[in-house]
Amino acid sequence: MGASDVPPNMTDRGVVSVTGLTDYLKALIEEDEQLAAIAVFGEVSSANQSGSGVFFTLRDPDSDAKLNAVLWRYLMAQQPVLPQTGQQILVLGKLQVYAPRSDYKIIADRILPLGDGLQALKQQQLRDRLRIEGLFDPARKRPLPSHPHTIGVISSPQAAGWGDIQRTIAQRYPGLHILFSPAIVQGDLAPASIVQAFARLKADGRSQVVILARGGGSKEDLAAFDDERVVRAIVESPVPVVTGIGHQRDESLADLVADWCAHTPTAAAERVVPNLVDLMSDLQQQRSRLYRSCQSQLDRQWQRLDRVNADLIARQMQQHLDRERIRLRSLADRVQFALRTRLDREQRQCEALGDRLAAIDPRAVLRRGYAVVRDSSGMIMRSAQTVTPGDRLVVQLGDGVVQVEVVAIDANSSQHPNSQTKSGLPSGDHEKLQ
Repeated sequence: MGASDVPPNMTDRGVVSVTGLTDYLKALIEEDEQLAAIAVFGEVSSANQSGSGVFFTLRDPDSDAKLNAVLWRYLMAQQPVLPQTGQQILVLGKLQVYAPRSDYKIIADRILPLGDGLQALKQQQLRDRLRIEGLFDPARKRPLPSHPHTIGVISSPQAAGWGDIQRTIAQRYPGLHILFSPAIVQGDLAPASIVQAFARLKADGRSQVVILARGGGSKEDLAAFDDERVVRAIVESPVPVVTGIGHQRDESLADLVADWCAHTPTAAAERVVPNLVDLMSDLQQQRSRLYRSCQSQLDRQWQRLDRVNADLIARQMQQHLDRERIRLRSLADRVQFALRTRLDREQRQCEALGDRLAAIDPRAVLRRGYAVVRDSSGMIMRSAQTVTPGDRLVVQLGDGVVQVEVVAIDANSSQHPNSQTKSGLPSGDHEKLQ
């Protein structure tokens, strides 16, 4: 380009406006025949498909140089392959400048596959080696503390994720202590910076759990979280680590070795920090359950006390009954002894009376030869004057009864020699036996 090709808005002293310089570079690049049809090969470090097409970045594995590229939508169906992260491809197209941002990119016309890229191969080898070591094993995952009082956060001070974490913790658990260990979370310096941030928290020793956070980005932006140094720092952390890197499509190696993986910094904070409102609700429920349990236990103890009291009363009554039974048995023995004594005495008296009755028993007198004379009406005859000849009398003897008829009466003889009955038996003083 000669002096005559200098843009009119560029002065003689070399001072130019931004637009002028951009237009100059745009014309310089886009009018270059060699840049109008070029073939560039490299490894796809990031690729995002949108409604307009596929925006991707080519990376040189040897120098880490990067070149932005785009494949417009109307050309996508004509391609044998579409750009995918980790692939090595050959891009045919032209170089253009995007004036509003003063950047340049290759506009792809044709994309040809060249096989897996070197960086993707290295990443797969590292992933396989870490898996063989058992670092992805769920058995080595540590449980998160249920109620931490101090948490550590590793992130960039300018990252949106750090602000999300602060707001989430302030809403869920105001007053919770946070130890912020700042780090670079993007670029070549990020792995060493993250490792250093872990070392600071480890030396401090107060954190009970650590959040490693970043607010998302492309695969290229998140390359630090696939670095082996960061993976080893997570594994060697003395407390559980939760990642909230901010991507959902692919898991980084840091996500795989972390004790818990969340897709966003907000989700990581929600997982680590309990909700105070929920805790208060749980506490109220536990208080209610404890009250009901204590009340139930108290009711059971009251019932048990009632049973014990009933048993005690029953035992006391049983003891009282036993004492009364002993007293009654003693009284019964005394009564029985008194009755036996009285019975013996009465029996002896009855025997004495029996002897006396036996002595005066009329039948005994009759058996000694006396008789009892009754008139026809059964009345005992006590005087001969009441008898007249011809009366029929009944004479009771010791062994039987004889009916006689009076034939004569001798009222003057005490022995009644003339008082004879047809039976010829003497009469005497008799009384009617009842």
